[in-house]
Order: sequence, then C-alpha cells, then structure tokens
Amino acid sequence: MSTDKLAICVGEATIEFNRGKDGRFGLSCGGDVFNTAVYLARSGAKVSFATAVGDDPFSEGLVALAAAEGIARDLILRVPGRLPAVTASDLAPTGERRPFHWREGAPARDLFELPDWPRIAEAMVDASIIYFTGVTLSLYSNAGLGRFFATLETARKHGAKVAFDCNFRPRGWKGDLARTRLVFMEALKRVDVALPTYDDEAVLWGDPSPEATVERMRAFGIAEVAVKNGPNSALVFADTASEHVPVPEVVEPIDTTAAGDAFNAGYLGARLSGEPPQQAAAAGHRMAAQVIRHVGGLMPRTGAAVH
Repeated sequence: MSTDKLAICVGEATIEFNRGKDGRFGLSCGGDVFNTAVYLARSGAKVSFATAVGDDPFSEGLVALAAAEGIARDLILRVPGRLPAVTASDLAPTGERRPFHWREGAPARDLFELPDWPRIAEAMVDASIIYFTGVTLSLYSNAGLGRFFATLETARKHGAKVAFDCNFRPRGWKGDLARTRLVFMEALKRVDVALPTYDDEAVLWGDPSPEATVERMRAFGIAEVAVKNGPNSALVFADTASEHVPVPEVVEPIDTTAAGDAFNAGYLGARLSGEPPQQAAAAGHRMAAQVIRHVGGLMPRTGAAVH
C-alpha cells in the first residue's frame, strides 16, 4: 500500500532498557505513538513523527531509527542539553514485561511550548490524519494542551481527521483521575476516529462492555470507533452501525508489548488506503498478531506485516 496522504503521529520516543531472563539488559527504542508510527510507515504510509529530543547520542539514535524506518524527521525538534525519556523493563512473574519510566525532564513534554512549536502546528494543518494517545496527553502542561487542542481544531477545519487511542496509563497521570478524565473529555471533543482498548476504558470510566464504550464515544460526536478487546472481537462502529470483527487467528503471545499500537497502525494504514472500517480492523488484527509473536515493541523488519 502506498499513499500520498500524510499521517502525523504526535507523541514521545523513549530509550528502552529491557531485562531478559538472564538478567542482562538490551537497548532499544519505543513509545506507544512511536511504535505505531513505525508500523504505519512499514505498511507503506507517508508518516511524520512530531516530538522533541535532545542533542545527545541516544537522541541521535532515535532520529536515525526513524530515518531508517522511512519516517519523516522534519517535525522532530532538537533541544540542546536535554535528554530523552528512559524506560526500563523487567519480567513480571507472569512473563509479561513490566515497564518503569523516567521522563520528567524529557523535551517531548514541552513540544508545544518550545520556540519552534508553530512549525508543528503548521504541518498538522496539512495532514490527512493526526494520531495521538492518552500517553501523549499525559506529557503536556495545561498550556501545552491548550495549544495542541487549538491546533487540532484548526487542522480539522482544513480537512484533517483526528485519531485517538486513550491508552490510559495511571502512572503517567500521577493518580489524578479527575484531571485525566477532564483532559480526555476535551480531547474526545476533537476526535474523528477513536481506537480505545476496552480494558483501559473499563478502568478509567467503568464501562461495563465494549458496547458501552462505543455509546460513550458516540456521545462526543465521534463517527468512527474501533474498540480493541484483546483476543476477542474488535467492536467497530461506523455509518450508524456496529459490527464485531473477529480475530482471524488466536495467537499464543510471546510478548503483548505494542499489540494495541500495531493494531492502530494496521487500522489507520488501511483507512488511509481507502479500505472501510471493518476491513481496517481486520488489518489491525493481522498486524497485532505479527507483533505479539516477537519480544519487544518493535519486531525485526524481516517480520514486518503489510496489508
């Protein structure tokens, strides 16, 4: 699939240290929006990643990886003297990866307060799709959120579609559920395509079912919703009707890291190429199934899936 339509992914890339079963740490890069940007680019989409990094060797590595993956770097702002966020992961007794984050001083947190932030805003106005997550929102101050939301409104007036995965991570919000819900509600007012995970919605909002999640999203005027539900069917709402799109093959996961990020990439890539929402959800399932067969968020390029 190839398209001239531009997807701008707004978020953070992190340096990751992952401890293996032997106790040793391996170095990689990650971040929920960055993972989606990588898989979206691998599917053939034109992708730009909007973030801020430092001028250190690790930041250079992040930018180099983006370039190697075919992601445009024009919206990666550089902040001299600042260091990127770091994530260290070990293995929980269940075998799942358990991440711990150090991101307080990361320049990505100030993306919409840096001197060059208007360059990000100008590019977003010309995008076809703007994608971000709840993790993205957790980075910004109220001033940064105000500029980001205003830019989304302007971009939508110029024809951009806004896609959002709530991706609720309590630690990033320091346990402040009231502020989390308020910020999310402001975001949902500016969303065209919602890609929530049911488990997250149940924790944050108390949704009793994926159907309840769809109804809550519809109340914000969101016309297209795809609720991820692990190995169960994704519930897709579009054109006033809902449909369960089953997982084509239940896979015994090696590592579920970035499964949702990969689904979002498959879904958005399919939508950019003109496929309907139901087929886009099937594409999301296929990409997620590939990713959970590998350790870590970014599987080797030789195992990259396309539609």
